[in-house]
Amino acid sequence: MDCLNLADNRDVRIVLDAGRGLDWTVANMKTKFLAAFAGMGMVLLATGCIHTVSGTRTTAMSFGEDRFSGRYERSPDQVYQASVIVLNHDGTLITEYIPHDTTNSVRAMYGKVDQHNVWIRVVSVDPKITEVTVQARSSAGFRDQDLVHELEKEIALQLQSMR
Repeated sequence: MDCLNLADNRDVRIVLDAGRGLDWTVANMKTKFLAAFAGMGMVLLATGCIHTVSGTRTTAMSFGEDRFSGRYERSPDQVYQASVIVLNHDGTLITEYIPHDTTNSVRAMYGKVDQHNVWIRVVSVDPKITEVTVQARSSAGFRDQDLVHELEKEIALQLQSMR
């Protein structure tokens, strides 16, 4: 009879059924895992590729304007030389090239300034006007408008000193 009394006694609990007191812990862990996966998904969705002014592609984390242009009454060769001087002075010139899909009046370069990727494109608008476009991104893919404006102004100052 003692066995029957134990079975009828409602105060006896089996340890494996004690989960009711720990339900909040499991729910909290599920929420944290869900938040972590959602965060990783947001990062993957926010990462993308953009076209650079030189015609190549690079990764980007923040979208929006990352380039600035200026037009000058100078020949393309003078503007290009000023751009090379500025990029070599502020950082390192890595590549100079003429993009494939353009004429010889378009020249581009790629370099690094303070661990930022910098692209510069020089194009002849007409025989007297040349446009220079500067673009900069950090190594993580974020845009850097301050560096873009600084480099474009330095190119303008370099052109002024070349007169």
